[in-house]
Amino acid sequence: MRLTLLLCCALAAGAQVRYDLLLKGGHVIDPKNHIDAVRDVAIVGGRIAAVAADIPAAQAHKVVDLSSLYVTPGLVDIHTHVLTMSGLRGSLKEDQNVWADSHTFRSGVTTVVDAGSSGWRSFEAQKARILDHSRTRILAMLNIVGGGQVGGAGEQNTADMDPEATARMARRYPGIIVGVKTAHYQGPDWTPVERAVQAGTLAHIPVMVDFGVFRPERPYQELVLKKLRPGDISTHTYLARAPLLDDHGRVLPYLFEARKRGVIFDVGHGGGSFVFRQAVPAIRGGFLPDSISTDLHTESMNAGMKDMLNVMSKILNIGVALPEVILRATWNPAHEIQHPELGNLSPGSPADVAVLRLERGRFGFVDSFGARMTGTRKLVCELTVHDGQVVWDLNGITREEWTKLGAYDRMEDRSWDSTFGPR
Repeated sequence: MRLTLLLCCALAAGAQVRYDLLLKGGHVIDPKNHIDAVRDVAIVGGRIAAVAADIPAAQAHKVVDLSSLYVTPGLVDIHTHVLTMSGLRGSLKEDQNVWADSHTFRSGVTTVVDAGSSGWRSFEAQKARILDHSRTRILAMLNIVGGGQVGGAGEQNTADMDPEATARMARRYPGIIVGVKTAHYQGPDWTPVERAVQAGTLAHIPVMVDFGVFRPERPYQELVLKKLRPGDISTHTYLARAPLLDDHGRVLPYLFEARKRGVIFDVGHGGGSFVFRQAVPAIRGGFLPDSISTDLHTESMNAGMKDMLNVMSKILNIGVALPEVILRATWNPAHEIQHPELGNLSPGSPADVAVLRLERGRFGFVDSFGARMTGTRKLVCELTVHDGQVVWDLNGITREEWTKLGAYDRMEDRSWDSTFGPR
């Protein structure tokens, strides 16, 4: 594979420069727009300008040759924990949440949703402290617990589950607060789910449910067949305790009924919520996830989950075609959180792009219980563009060879390094 940076002499040639950046010759997979072919992607002003065959290189300030690589919309991870709970719970040691920018771009992820770390009482402080200072696009689902994901007895306190206050906060930040989350409840009643759904109805946003402890008084079947609305999300789909399969390993019919009525099933891999003995027969039996997400936190990223591309590679090696995997990491999650401008390469959309290499060989993947699956394909992020800026470049394919630069200084001092075109 030959990767070359082409610096165009467009002005000298008298050509009209129309684009800041041209990603040329990659295999574009854009499920929303039904593109699965070699195409060029042109970017100007932080937006997608065009996706077409053979856009002239002379029309761009900067051209990057992406032959033999896949070009997709920036990945959208709708289950992460990036709004830290430090200061809101006991100590820093208890905080398993992470700083988004340290983990997203290197995996092709440009948008994340924090799934319930904050509630209506804690969200604004976390927004000011973290979200407002992040390069990664961070959106949020409010925990139905007012204090957020505080752990222990705090998440069992139904008195702190206020649907009206939750909805008011969501309406105060439309487009940033994209859902309501309920998680980890151990009681026998449906109170957290019912109040989360009430808040979601008031604010016109979906609910995500981490079902917590499975109890006979509130069966999972009732959750997805009766309690959740169309567009609501059940995360941790391939959890070990989830009733997915019959005694012969076949997918239980109620799951297809729930999907038909519009319930969304999300991976939410996490540190303990994805096991091959559930995922492999379910997926091969036709019960694919609607969206792929990580449940990113310190325990999951250092165990079997690792990152978004590792989770996507697992789904790929189970037998799902690459375009279907990309769909579930781009357009589907963007649609689920009501952000149709994301997860696609439509002209006018934010210029969020992931450039992926599909490696072939012998690879090992580990589930949440420590079991291994051998695979032959693995996705690696070569380049990430966010809002038109290169934010991750694994092999320096956007850079010039040092031997051509003379007495060069720091590249950050050059206008083309962080933005394309003149400042």
